[in-house]
Amino acid sequence: MARPKKTDTAKAAAPSVVEAVKETVAAKVAPKKAAQKTEEIYLQAGGAEWNITDCKERVVAAYAAEGRKASDVKKLVIYLKPEEGKAYYVVNDDENGSIDL
Repeated sequence: MARPKKTDTAKAAAPSVVEAVKETVAAKVAPKKAAQKTEEIYLQAGGAEWNITDCKERVVAAYAAEGRKASDVKKLVIYLKPEEGKAYYVVNDDENGSIDL
């Protein structure tokens, strides 16, 4: 009676073990999805409250509504004046305007 070759069974078992290890490592190394961040900023003064989160987008939209390109904004400074209910802005150190809070 002949003995089965050990190399044949070792070779047959090796790929399945290697594949299982690769799958396990890939599952552990797979990047996890980061939680979606949300931020909101509110300004409270004089018994009133304003949502400031979208202030930058509103300022850029107001700048664009004046006939300029929103992509031209390189520097933006916003001054909030809650006592007046306004946000004043300066774009690129030379253009200015305001929006209502």
